[in-house]
Amino acid sequence: MPQLVLPLPFVLLLVFTTSVFGTESAEVEIIDVKMISDTAPHSAFTDLIRFQDNWFCVFREGKAHVSRDGALQVLKSHDGNVWQSVARLTSPDADLRDAKITITPTGQLMLCGAAALHQPAEARHQSMIWYSDNGTAWSDAIAIGPPDYWIWRISWHDGKAYGVGYHTIEPRETQLFVSGDGHRFEKLGEPFSVDGFSNEASLIFHTDGTALCVVRRDGTPDDAQLGKSVPPYTDWKWQSLGQYIGGPALKQMPDGRHIIAGRRKTGPAKTVLWQLDPTTAKLSELAVLPSGGDTSYPGLVLHDDILWMSYYSSHEGKTRIYLAKIKLPTSK
Repeated sequence: MPQLVLPLPFVLLLVFTTSVFGTESAEVEIIDVKMISDTAPHSAFTDLIRFQDNWFCVFREGKAHVSRDGALQVLKSHDGNVWQSVARLTSPDADLRDAKITITPTGQLMLCGAAALHQPAEARHQSMIWYSDNGTAWSDAIAIGPPDYWIWRISWHDGKAYGVGYHTIEPRETQLFVSGDGHRFEKLGEPFSVDGFSNEASLIFHTDGTALCVVRRDGTPDDAQLGKSVPPYTDWKWQSLGQYIGGPALKQMPDGRHIIAGRRKTGPAKTVLWQLDPTTAKLSELAVLPSGGDTSYPGLVLHDDILWMSYYSSHEGKTRIYLAKIKLPTSK
């Protein structure tokens, strides 16, 4: 497949000063931001991973934000500058959406997404996964979970795969799913006790087994929620984050700090990076990425003390895929 050769990185000397966790002045530097794909009329809903010393960025391509031709694109890069399309997953029966990627305990790539089924069909949505040993050759699609549950992102912990699925038809409940083999996903516990239309969620696990979950909410109320649970993850406690977060990505840094990225809709829509205090559920804004309009759905990877972040945005006229490198302040 042809390579996409990018211009020299556009270096952004943007420094944000904020106050986080008792640090009087902490600087966040956006080192550079570059566009890495704009070949489709609409490119969106990203994720990012480093695998076998290469970068992989996955996202949806289609004619529009919602269109019958949605496909999941896989880009590969050795250095983050030159990107090559190495796979494109399609379905004759569905708009494939919201690519998310992770590494299994056995060292495979797992790509998950949802098939918005062409109607008429027996269901509206079906969650799907694909596997790959190298990021280029992918398995056939495997349906996971019950129809009309959108398992939005999968995280691995102690050899099991966990994902939060939201019901895309009434009663619009949100539910934790678990799999012991990465193929068969079952409901774990009861639906989350979160009011309103809760949906997209990002889940992480601490070394002591504690799980944290950030859940987007739409409608009224629309503030994102932070959930906490301990094994067996059937009892969750929820706190408001006081902020709408679209397409959330939650990550714990090696020093213990917690980072959230997603879309802020207070004022013009922007893709934003926050620091989270998981005890108080307080957010501190760290940086606003060059973004606007149709934007968000970031992927986060820490590499050589730099936070790499994929996201999409339409602030330059059409939706494109961007890659940012961010230097976070040293914790004190």
